[in-house]
Amino acid sequence: MDVICSSCQSKFKIANEKIPAGKRTTVACPKCKGYITLKPQKGSAGGRSGGSMSGYNASEKPFDFIEEEGLTSLVCEPNPKVRRTITNALEVMDYQITDAENARDALKRMRYHNYDLFVINENFDSDNPESNSILLFLERLSMSVRRDMFVALVSNRFRTMDNMMALNKSVNLIINIKNVDDIGKILSRGITDNEYFYRIYKQTLKEVGRV
Repeated sequence: MDVICSSCQSKFKIANEKIPAGKRTTVACPKCKGYITLKPQKGSAGGRSGGSMSGYNASEKPFDFIEEEGLTSLVCEPNPKVRRTITNALEVMDYQITDAENARDALKRMRYHNYDLFVINENFDSDNPESNSILLFLERLSMSVRRDMFVALVSNRFRTMDNMMALNKSVNLIINIKNVDDIGKILSRGITDNEYFYRIYKQTLKEVGRV
């Protein structure tokens, strides 16, 4: 659903699945904090075909305002100080940021939105980095979906920009926790290199008639 704030005229998108069926809902604009009224979807009496409020669970379908043409990021970092450093850098890079509270919260949000960028601490909500449920979920995505995402792994085990280890862990970039203060520069370089690689990759596919 396309939403326009009547106060500041900012435009946003909200996934239809997150809008309560058959009920007006008022939410705060993420920019000016004014109120936005979401009207029920047209359709049956439930607001959608066959919909009803009995099947709606607001905690399972959190509102995520996605600004038109904006880049989105999901941050999974347990340390508040490190998380603040990461979000400050992403704000400078003009990302819309979602902070996950835990792995369940992150996976729930990922069901409704494909983020452009993930910054994930390998120990986020997990005692064993090898069983991090968020990384396992991303690893199992189809390549057509995963290719459009950039995943940065924050680690205290591996060195920053270790390309071989990034490949081994099925991520795009590794950032050692000791270098987190420079995360903005590191991300910018990693994302630029990734975009260049896939531009060549897609161009080659086009030349051989694969796309």
